[in-house]
Amino acid sequence: MFCVAPPELETKMNITKGGLVLFSANSNSSCMELSKKIAERLGVEMGKVQVYQEPNRETRVQIQESVRGKDVFIIQTVSKDVNTTVMELLIMVYACKTSCAKSIIGVIPYFPYSKQCKMRKRGSIVSKLLASMMCKAGLTHLITMDLHQKEIQGFFNIPVDNLRASPFLLQYIQEEIPDYRNAVIVAKSPASAKRAQSFAERLRLGIAVIHGEAQDAESDLVDGRHSPPMVRNVAAIHPSLEIPKTCVCVCFIRPVLIPKEKPPITVVGDVGGRIAIIVDDIIDDVDSFLAAAETLKERGAYKIFVMATHGLLSSDAPRLIEESAIDEVVVTNTIPHEIQKLQCPKIKTVDISMILSEAIRRIHNGESMSYLFRNIGLDD
Repeated sequence: MFCVAPPELETKMNITKGGLVLFSANSNSSCMELSKKIAERLGVEMGKVQVYQEPNRETRVQIQESVRGKDVFIIQTVSKDVNTTVMELLIMVYACKTSCAKSIIGVIPYFPYSKQCKMRKRGSIVSKLLASMMCKAGLTHLITMDLHQKEIQGFFNIPVDNLRASPFLLQYIQEEIPDYRNAVIVAKSPASAKRAQSFAERLRLGIAVIHGEAQDAESDLVDGRHSPPMVRNVAAIHPSLEIPKTCVCVCFIRPVLIPKEKPPITVVGDVGGRIAIIVDDIIDDVDSFLAAAETLKERGAYKIFVMATHGLLSSDAPRLIEESAIDEVVVTNTIPHEIQKLQCPKIKTVDISMILSEAIRRIHNGESMSYLFRNIGLDD
């Protein structure tokens, strides 16, 4: 696992005032591993807690030490069973609240349901619901990383620190890709162009954008406000209705919506004979990444890397990556993916426990968080 630990941050570790309790909300081994790394950097012991499911599938949490008047930090990574993960967190937060904890800070590197943050047809904004549930349970502060949309911060009525993984990914590129100077940063869709531009500017590399690929469901934002049927007159609504002659009827006719015609796939930028580095925040359904890799190969790229903060890698993503033109997929350990790494050796991991532990230390000691956002672009 690739680990970045700048010396200026290392010197500030192991300096925490008393009254800090660190819990791991998930019995998942990968969550425990991340929690232990954070605890070692802070120089504290993990808090004693039992999180388990009863035979009837109810989640039970038993806190086995006093948290009265203390700053409680609850670390939770999202496992494959995301709904159980959410309930574990909510129940633990509420247990700490009713045990008179001074403050309860959730450390959730990947915020679940963050892809459902916009209205689509007759659905709902689920991430807003989840934010309300966390605040109601007793959460007083949230530490997360690379929210899918920065506007999700506005769903909370508590402070939210949205940390960035880009410095770790940038350092991986500089140290683990020997000829990265011959690389070009690629956005697999125009929506990812700002992130790609931010990476390219700091690495002083060129940028390429793939345009014309099939749009995914998330970009097809239809919120239902065009759903009423086209009405030309009142009689069309109910044939028995009669309009008085003295009545003036104003008819609203919905304009005919012309379907979008997707242009053929084109690559804006030169990738011939170069390394292509695709950047994004989440890699889950890999179909769009595989299509982008094939397009880049056809345009002459001789190596293809994919860099993302959150590696959900659901379903048969590891097998598809292993059989694809992608040479390497680099993600952080915000989400457990040890099983996927066993299935696909192309998947590499960057450790981000250092920035999480520094954020915890600064919040506990009442220090400014601005240092952690130094040299961070607005488009990361």
